[in-house]
Amino acid sequence: MLDDILSNDAVYPMFQPIFDLAKEKILGFEALSRGSLDNDLMLPDKMFAAASKYDRLSELELLCRKKAIEQFAQLKLPGKLFLNVSPKALLDPHHPKGETLHLIEEAGLNCNRVVIEVTEQDKVDDGFLLLKTISHYRQLGFKIAIDDLGAGYSGLKQWSELCPDFVKVDRYFIDYCDQSIVKREFLKSIIDLAKATNTAVIAEGIEREEELRLLKKLGIINAQGFLLAKPSCEPSDMINNFHDKPAQLNQATSPASQFEQSMAIGWLSKDVTAIHTNTQCLDAHRRFEQNKQLTSIAVLNDNRQPVGLLHRDQLTEVFASPYGHALFDKKSVIKLMDKQPLIVDEQQKLDYVSQMITENEFDIRRHIVITKEGEYLGLAPLRDILKHITEEKIRHAQHANPLTMLPGNVAINEAIEQRLKAKHEFSLGYIDLNHFKQFNDLYGYASGDSVIKLLADVTLEVCKQSQCFVGHIGGDDFMVVFDGADAEFLCHQIIELFEARSKSLFTPEHVAAGGYWATNREGQKQFVPLLTLSIGLVSPDVHSCHNSHQVAALATDAKKEAKRYRNSYLFVCNRRKPSAPMVRLEAAANLP
Repeated sequence: MLDDILSNDAVYPMFQPIFDLAKEKILGFEALSRGSLDNDLMLPDKMFAAASKYDRLSELELLCRKKAIEQFAQLKLPGKLFLNVSPKALLDPHHPKGETLHLIEEAGLNCNRVVIEVTEQDKVDDGFLLLKTISHYRQLGFKIAIDDLGAGYSGLKQWSELCPDFVKVDRYFIDYCDQSIVKREFLKSIIDLAKATNTAVIAEGIEREEELRLLKKLGIINAQGFLLAKPSCEPSDMINNFHDKPAQLNQATSPASQFEQSMAIGWLSKDVTAIHTNTQCLDAHRRFEQNKQLTSIAVLNDNRQPVGLLHRDQLTEVFASPYGHALFDKKSVIKLMDKQPLIVDEQQKLDYVSQMITENEFDIRRHIVITKEGEYLGLAPLRDILKHITEEKIRHAQHANPLTMLPGNVAINEAIEQRLKAKHEFSLGYIDLNHFKQFNDLYGYASGDSVIKLLADVTLEVCKQSQCFVGHIGGDDFMVVFDGADAEFLCHQIIELFEARSKSLFTPEHVAAGGYWATNREGQKQFVPLLTLSIGLVSPDVHSCHNSHQVAALATDAKKEAKRYRNSYLFVCNRRKPSAPMVRLEAAANLP
């Protein structure tokens, strides 16, 4: 079967994009080969294992490389081409020298667009020869990457010797990294090392939004995985749709609702007149002299796209030198401008911008450039950004529930009011624990707190993908604002997941019995079931409800109906308009 593949060139390439989330563009594509004959070697793992077993790995890799380069060039894909190369094939004495360069030149590609991925999973006996081979590739202009970092034999030793341009972190450390302290710390150490060695980190195998959110928070901006895009034989559709992808990813991975626009950087933008790249330094200096409050000016190209920032203090310092005016008066501002300012889209969230500021150690006195659909919009002082973020964090902390750190009554009211004001259809779910007091009395307050935290975690986990607003009223009461049409489905998921996980908080005997005996307020023994949930769900008429109190009253009535049932129950209220007179939210909800 392997002979058939090699003799008939029976392989075909698939391409999976690698995204640069910070610059909102495609960094490149990894070529992934598949067998095209209907046999056991169609899958790449089996195909390459067979080639290694029969000492034909070099032949197979060259064939895959040839097909990938030809197809990459034919499809005119953007960015870099990442080619997987095993050390065994590189060190094979029969491996033809110069073949990759020949294929690249024949396809009309530049070597600097090709990245040689050296997998770390293979053991290398002759490290010096491998280093020599990689150095040869680098001298020709190829970029170098270490693939599957953390999954193989040499790890950091290989990194220190090969000095790669990229390191691709193995999927093991990405999988559920948001739930593993060990994996999170490993990623932090990789990021620190990458910064010290000027190496770009690529996280591969991302399949969950929670993983992507953590990776972005840690500072890894190059991402690859099924969550973002699956491998494809014809990635043209992927490219055509990509311009919307970064915004969708940022929105999907941001916990902020579309109604929480105060945390978008665009709100802090100031309309500061920009200058063209052709502007002379003397004219720019005059602008600063005319406006003493002006500290920075954006420099734009012909398409109104920002390409730099000119700072007053730097220009003044140059002109203060003995020959400053003579040397720079007639020169373009390009000569003195900051060519790498921080440029962000107006929709970018402040938390993400703050992270970029601190990671890149920008001068606190500077500005960042804000764009709208790629064109210049204005400037925002770094001081204002950090001040606003601090104020928002303090405000959130003041109103957050101290046990779960979820938004409290004030934030819940605001979330409801914003939707009513925008006439945006939504549903409100009121979640309440059943038999909580008896559990608290029997197992203690610490266990009671664990139950409330568990309910908070379960609700957040279920609601994350649908961008719901989750709030904690107090005690064992929660409210969820659903913006989508899947509110009922999500409520059932919350019930199912909570019931499954809450059993771990009981003794095995109580779980087996389905409950326990306890003394009620009258001193009588009664059987108390395991913890259950009552959820009241309402979809208010946004034209008839005028404030959050009316909506909360509807949800409270629905929750009361749900509590009539012995087991967990979701009661969906058909009433959408407030009663007359208006029913106030019950005391337990404690909404002002």
